Amino acid sequence: MLIKKICMVTALCAGSIVTAQAADEVHHFNFKQAVDRAMSDGFLDGSVKFYLAGTKSGGQLVQKELVSNKKTNGFAKTAEKSCDHVLRSALIQLQEAAKARGANAVTNIVSYFKANESKNATTYECYKGTAIASVALRGDLVKF
Repeated sequence: MLIKKICMVTALCAGSIVTAQAADEVHHFNFKQAVDRAMSDGFLDGSVKFYLAGTKSGGQLVQKELVSNKKTNGFAKTAEKSCDHVLRSALIQLQEAAKARGANAVTNIVSYFKANESKNATTYECYKGTAIASVALRGDLVKF
């Protein structure tokens, strides 16, 4: 009985260590470079432009504060590769939403991980753990 309890406590402690090591780590990558790569690789069609908060304003507001929250398998991949891939998924979702609503831009884009807003005029945030990479963006659909 005592051995069973010791084994259970050991297993719980080991599980806690693995969980702590799997915590998401925040990474910041250049937004414009990532968008340009997605355009040149054909993932984005160029019909919708993307602007981080503070870099472009104006136009007719079509929808305010649209959120895209994407995740991808990041196991055994670098943060840069995983984050670039998951950002593309988020941008594709925003592009399709903009086109469906007659907008041609997404402005005022902020990182929005777990509903925590983070503004930066040059970078986006990506959270990467052992197995999953996540990018959450919030922006306004606009027609210029």
